[in-house]
Amino acid sequence: MCGIVGLVGREAAAPRLLEALRRLEYRGYDSAGIATLVNGHIERRRAEGKLANLAQVLERQPLPGTTGIGHTRWATHGAPTERNAHPHGTGRVSVVHNGIIENYAELRAELEADGVEFETETDTETVAKLLDHLLAGGATPEEAVSATLKRIHGAFGLAMIFTGYPRKLIAARQGSPLAVGFGEGEMYVGSDALALSPLTRRIAYMEEGDWVVLDDSSARFFDAQDRPVERAVKLTALTGAAVGKGNYRHFMEKELHEHPVVLGDTLRQYVEPATRAVALPALPFDPAAVPRITFSACGSAYLAAQVGRYWIEQVARIPVDSDIASELRYRDPPLPEGGAAILVSQSGETADTLAALRLLRARGQRVLSVVNVSESTMDRESDGTLLTVAGPEIGVASTKAFTAQLAVLASLALGFGRARGVLSAEREAQLTAALLEVPGHAATLLEDDAGILAMAREVATARDVLFLGRGSLFPIAMEGALKLKELSYIHAEGYAAGEMKHGPIALIDPAVPVIALCPSGPLFEKTASNLQEAAARGGRIMAFTDVAGAPALRRFAERVVVVPQVDPFVAPILHAIPVQLLAYHVAVLKGTDVDQPRNLAKAVTVE
Repeated sequence: MCGIVGLVGREAAAPRLLEALRRLEYRGYDSAGIATLVNGHIERRRAEGKLANLAQVLERQPLPGTTGIGHTRWATHGAPTERNAHPHGTGRVSVVHNGIIENYAELRAELEADGVEFETETDTETVAKLLDHLLAGGATPEEAVSATLKRIHGAFGLAMIFTGYPRKLIAARQGSPLAVGFGEGEMYVGSDALALSPLTRRIAYMEEGDWVVLDDSSARFFDAQDRPVERAVKLTALTGAAVGKGNYRHFMEKELHEHPVVLGDTLRQYVEPATRAVALPALPFDPAAVPRITFSACGSAYLAAQVGRYWIEQVARIPVDSDIASELRYRDPPLPEGGAAILVSQSGETADTLAALRLLRARGQRVLSVVNVSESTMDRESDGTLLTVAGPEIGVASTKAFTAQLAVLASLALGFGRARGVLSAEREAQLTAALLEVPGHAATLLEDDAGILAMAREVATARDVLFLGRGSLFPIAMEGALKLKELSYIHAEGYAAGEMKHGPIALIDPAVPVIALCPSGPLFEKTASNLQEAAARGGRIMAFTDVAGAPALRRFAERVVVVPQVDPFVAPILHAIPVQLLAYHVAVLKGTDVDQPRNLAKAVTVE
């Protein structure tokens, strides 16, 4: 959600800022802009829509200068227009901002009472005008920033440049991540290390409340009380070549085809193939003694957590609660003494999940996070972290990161079961073997998706779609519905198959595809019975199953896609892939923006 870049450099800033912004496109945006210092004065270029529009503006009106800031905006206050695009500013200061200033209306009214005029509806302009007001009164840039940070409330990442200070850039963060990059005679700031990876691998992560003053060779960090602090400089593993599409049409298509390698790489971190045993790192709690576990996450990560809940309760016999992160802190649940929490996030920066993390820790719960980004805020603030090995995920709709999360949670369930003495060595070996076979089955599934493409042609004409599943496949049904909604803008809902008779069956008619996750196993007969009820009412039944389940379903299903047969324990991981592929193909057929669906952002860093 929104992307910030800035640099104090030796070469022309605008082309490099534009390239860095391209690496932040995955976060989601609807306008973009760049400002630089030209002969000590601020000039800016902005455009509505994609970065290609901004590139055209810069081609027509080149922007010189070696110090500058850039931004991709995801609209919160004010429509996504050029007028509301960042950077915002005055003749003295220019600002880019990620987040929400919660008290902007109060500050705006105060400034307007002093005669300050506003040009936009954005909360960010309030920051620029407040800075300008202080600068006009004689404050230095550092003094103006310090005073402004003490007045604004909310979640924000800010980068600012100032007229008359050609080698200075100031940045600040509160609830929105920022990283500082160290170059040779240059300094950088960005929303994440990925944006800066073509420029430098030497990164320092700003902490909550930090602000930093950059020149061309140094960074001076201050905490929320303006005390000088040190922030460790680390080498990031990301490289400038990390995010190419290769020969694929879309990043999402590429990332879908990375499922096998990502699953293999992630499982290698937690499973020992030779001994067929899970080898977990040190955990912040003892699974043999913990009385209850609380899961919390958002979006697809929450659905992964829902599968994890099934696994841990069934395999390890630990009671588990599961909450959407945005609801957890408002539900204010009682939490047991000695309890634990498992939080799941691709970015490690999701605002609602971070808020849940802080609440849980404040209530004495030991927090273990499953994240894909080392040194993210969740990684740093958790009592322990298990990393997925998905690499950068650029498509806004999560794909490979989701199955990597499932792989980690399945490994946790097995490790917990052994620690509690409720999982026999023989059964652990069976389930571990099934888990290790998933990457190969994923590769087989991806070799030929003609059946899924044929199903997609039918689904693409629908207005409403129902996804059904039972047990641990119920969350995968919800994942299929979520992906279809995100990518194709078709209304879709995921239901527990046994719940269909309690309401959703009223929606069944020949225009509504019913897509079922129905592999053979202990729940097959029950799910097939639910599907027959839908077929009897004119429903268009489409199913994902295996060789053993296909004959029975073909008697009444319009389309059956056969996926490799696996142990029911790992079926959710494998079945996540075809429902994601289905959504991808439907989106391509409908001509939507697959990698950057409308209104969505990759990392939701504001509440």
